Parts: sequence; C-alpha cells; structure tokens
Amino acid sequence: MRVTNQETNVRVLVAEDEAIIRLDLAEMLREAGYDVVAEVGDGRQAVDSARELTPDLVVMDVKMPVLDGISAADEIGRDGIAPVVMLTAFSDKELVERASDAGVMAYVLKPFTIDDLQPAITVARSRWAERKALEGEVADLGARLETRKRMDRAKGILMSRLGLDEPGAFRWIQKTAMDRRLGMREVADAVIAGGSEEDPGGSADGLPTEP
Repeated sequence: MRVTNQETNVRVLVAEDEAIIRLDLAEMLREAGYDVVAEVGDGRQAVDSARELTPDLVVMDVKMPVLDGISAADEIGRDGIAPVVMLTAFSDKELVERASDAGVMAYVLKPFTIDDLQPAITVARSRWAERKALEGEVADLGARLETRKRMDRAKGILMSRLGLDEPGAFRWIQKTAMDRRLGMREVADAVIAGGSEEDPGGSADGLPTEP
C-alpha cells in the first residue's frame, strides 16, 4: 500500500530497540512512501533525535531501554514536536490509558503490517493537527480539555451521520468553522445540539449535513 496524497513527504522517526524489527519497520515505511529520517534504539535517543530533527511523526515501541516509550512520548508531546504512534505487544487497558495520558495519538498491536500501521498514522496525524489547532484557538488548558471532549463527541456524531472516519470528521468541523467564521468549539456544540451517535439523523442546528 502506497501513501495517500495527504501523507506524502511525511518525515518519520523510528524508535525500536530490537534491531531486526527496527530495520523491517523502517523498510516497510520507506516502501510505503514515507521518509524515514532516523532509526534509534532507545527512548532517550528517540527524544534527542526528535528534538534535533523535528520529524512529522514518531513510530516507537512501548518497551525501550534507557527511557521507556511512554515517558519518551510524553517528552516529545510536551515539547510539541510530533505525534507518536506506539507499538505494543500488549492490549492492556492500563497501558492504553498511560499512553493516552502521555499524549500518544495512536497505537498498533504487534505483529503488524503496513495495512495496520497506515490507518494509525493517519489518525495520529489528524489528532495531532486537532490538538495544535485547539492550542491556537483556546489558550486556557482547562477550557482546551473541555473543548477536546466536545470535539470527540461531535466527531462521533458526524462519523455516524455522514459515514466519515475520524480524520474526515475533524476536517469537516475544521472546514465548517473556517467557512462560517466560527470557532471549532461552536461548530462542535452545534453538531451535538443537532443529533447524537444513537440518533444521527438530526440536523446540526443549521450546519450542512454533507461532508
């Protein structure tokens, strides 16, 4: 599977402590059209390389020497460098919660193929774009967290109503906000007022009902 037009020229940092997996992962990404800018073997190297190279995306294993993957992802996220896709062999609720709290945008279970990885990359980059957009729109952290919750709910409604995926739902909100000269929170609130995941047929308070 080649990269879609929206994913071309994406610069990726690969962080995996097992050399064979790291090489295979880098080759997989290159064959799919991504630009692998660095391959590192521990969490501290991942953070240092991310700060130096400012990639568009970091793909990192959760269990890393020197600095574990979640801690490394937390540093990368707090520095506002790039979204992180986490690789893990464990489908563990606590792990997922820790990863989410650390700012991991998506995760992929091992073993995986490029067909598993690419959708996670798309979602991670979309969530990162949403996060950066909200940072620009809402200065207060508490208000930003509440806005993010409203956005998540609105995206769920749009996904049910219009058959969109998550990145598509975010783009719908973003475009509608730009077209109507509204804040994304205002658009999200209008979507929520007009329908729900359980009742996706309602109007979005005058907003268009087509993607």
